[in-house]
Amino acid sequence: MECNEAKHATIAAIGGSAAGLGTAAVTTSAVAAFGTASTGTAIASLSGAAASNATLAAIGGGALSAGGGGIALGTIVLTGGGAIVAIAAGYGLFRWLQSK
Repeated sequence: MECNEAKHATIAAIGGSAAGLGTAAVTTSAVAAFGTASTGTAIASLSGAAASNATLAAIGGGALSAGGGGIALGTIVLTGGGAIVAIAAGYGLFRWLQSK
């Protein structure tokens, strides 16, 4: 691996990681701000563990008791989505840097 290639790979890894983390943060914030818990309560009015659990359940399609995927699916969707964005952004950034 050449020096430039190593630099590009490092920059792409950092950029991809930032994109993945940003995606997860924006998704969580948007759902928390505009989502509704399975009880009908606005998630924005909740705090602590109740807010975290309601946000993850909403991302997972709703509470298990309501037929959704619950907190577990919400966690999978959030982390999986962030990982996909991180990989795609990192790869795209690496290819773009290599083309210069």
